[in-house]
Amino acid sequence: MQKIIPEKLKAGDEVMIVAPSRGVKLIGRDVRELAEQRLGKLGLKVRYASNATEENFDMLATTSAEKRAADIMEAFLDERVKAVMTIIGGFNTNQILPYLDYETIKKNPKILCGFSDITALLDAVYAKTGLVTFMGPHLSSLGMLKGCDYTLAHFEKMLMQSGEDEVEPSAEWSDDLWFLNQEERNFIRNEGYWVLNPGKAEGTIIGGNLGTFNLLLGTEYRPAFEKDTILFAEDTAGSDICDFMRNLTALTYQPDFKNVRGIVIGRFQKDSKVSREQLAYMVKNLAPLAGLPVLANVDFGHSTPLLTIPVGGRAVMDDGRLMLGVK
Repeated sequence: MQKIIPEKLKAGDEVMIVAPSRGVKLIGRDVRELAEQRLGKLGLKVRYASNATEENFDMLATTSAEKRAADIMEAFLDERVKAVMTIIGGFNTNQILPYLDYETIKKNPKILCGFSDITALLDAVYAKTGLVTFMGPHLSSLGMLKGCDYTLAHFEKMLMQSGEDEVEPSAEWSDDLWFLNQEERNFIRNEGYWVLNPGKAEGTIIGGNLGTFNLLLGTEYRPAFEKDTILFAEDTAGSDICDFMRNLTALTYQPDFKNVRGIVIGRFQKDSKVSREQLAYMVKNLAPLAGLPVLANVDFGHSTPLLTIPVGGRAVMDDGRLMLGVK
């Protein structure tokens, strides 16, 4: 596949906010305004797509797939827009995939950033166009009053600066309901990365939220594990070790899993109750993982803070060290 690397953002550029899954009804105005201010301090202008501010986002009564897809296309067709950023995740991004014009996206490459349920969009766009996309913060993620510095620093480094990032574990992390109380927060000291299997590997980054990624299996929207792939995988609080293990096992049955050279696992939320010992057991007992370097407790997933990770970019694993790049 011929990869397309979008241009870096610079001061004065415009970012369009889209809602491929759920939308603004879930996000308080104070959160949105703080996020907009933070992007503004980076010199970026924020604008919302035509349907992104519709208020009828409820669990099953979301804006139509056609409208949500139309917002994506609006952003890619607008020459003023240099980056497309999602407002939040949800559960139904995969509904919009047939309604996107991938040839138009390919001809108008730009940054696309989000995570969680947005995994379906990030990987589908990469699979269909070769455009490197970014597993990184939503707009809502940048509306966190405290504990956002690490997220912002790596967002800026990947999307506005070199695009190369030798990452280190955050000093602390949080899994609290920060959007309910911005002042009273619970931060946990980060014990660092968990080296479940040592080793060295280098390859193309594929993956994201594991449950969402597996929705793409057997479809044209699932990117191939090309030669020398590094699989990135995380999951929500609702996924315990049994769910995570069986979803990962499903990936090992794919014929091209033989091309995976290493696995990077995001930090689990507290309610998942996934421990280092459980993950080590999983790695030991999944035969296809034998000999692969496996690194866990990395700063991506559903706790905060968050890295910005290029899907289709490059990762280097080196006995517990991790380097990311867009090339």
